[in-house]
Amino acid sequence: MLADQIAKLIEEMLEQSGGSLELQRNELAQHLGCVPSQISYVITSRFTPERGYLIESRRGGGGCIRIVRKQMHRDEYLMHFFYAIGEQIEENEAKAYLRNLLDQEIITPREGAIINNALSNAALQNVTPEGRSTVRAQIFRHILLSLMH
Repeated sequence: MLADQIAKLIEEMLEQSGGSLELQRNELAQHLGCVPSQISYVITSRFTPERGYLIESRRGGGGCIRIVRKQMHRDEYLMHFFYAIGEQIEENEAKAYLRNLLDQEIITPREGAIINNALSNAALQNVTPEGRSTVRAQIFRHILLSLMH
């Protein structure tokens, strides 16, 4: 998939540049043979604050974008997720957060599987459908607190 290729290339560029990168949307799009909006889509969907990135965008001159990978300690990362979850979270959103925690090696694959099952609609089947997102958020936040040192 093109979005995966774009994300992989940007990740590689970030690694080579030490976690901070300025790129021109038009130049990268031309290099990859796509339109600049595809670059923008990948950046806004995959390089988010929830995933530990800061994005600055400048208009004009080809649309320069600065991407910085935030370095956070384990507990800072967990606290960031704790506050990002808020009062309610849907099952698919919880899975996205878990993927991020796994990608950052904050939790092990086994912990991820256990947490995923605990937050699933199947595990919450005795909770009314309207209340599941609230209960899921409460459970998830408590799990994150228990993972902190």
